[in-house]
Amino acid sequence: MKALSKLWTWLEEILASIFFGVGVLLIFYGVVMRYFLNHPQAWVEEVARYSIIWGTFLGFGMALKHNQHIQVDILYDRLGNKGKYFINILATVLSIVFCLIYTYYGWNLVTARISSGMVSLDVGIPMWIVYLILPISGVLFLLRFIERLVNILRRKDEDYANPLN
Repeated sequence: MKALSKLWTWLEEILASIFFGVGVLLIFYGVVMRYFLNHPQAWVEEVARYSIIWGTFLGFGMALKHNQHIQVDILYDRLGNKGKYFINILATVLSIVFCLIYTYYGWNLVTARISSGMVSLDVGIPMWIVYLILPISGVLFLLRFIERLVNILRRKDEDYANPLN
């Protein structure tokens, strides 16, 4: 099971890095072509934008795994361990519900784009491919929240080791 978890984390990190890196390199290529060679490429901005979006959305799960999401913890820090434990469970369950809704509506958007046949302006990429990141990232994010909930309930993480003090 640990090997599968490591592989999953590695794939998330690699794919997010590749998409994000390709987007940054394309932006650099676009700047060079436009300002130094005076030969702008219309497709570069569009593909770079979609690549960075895919990299960012694939990175959501990584940020959750490393607990690096934005969080407001003014009240949370004032709670005792028991309060923190229950708030962590509540927040994680609500996040799982959010991910289910997000994935459902993301999939609805993808199927709507498939039936409409909509394509991007410059390159002609089918928009369902662009929007496919929504249900993919929703499922990956959902799996990370489930993993987090299991860790909280098992008191596996140091934050949850002794919640009832």
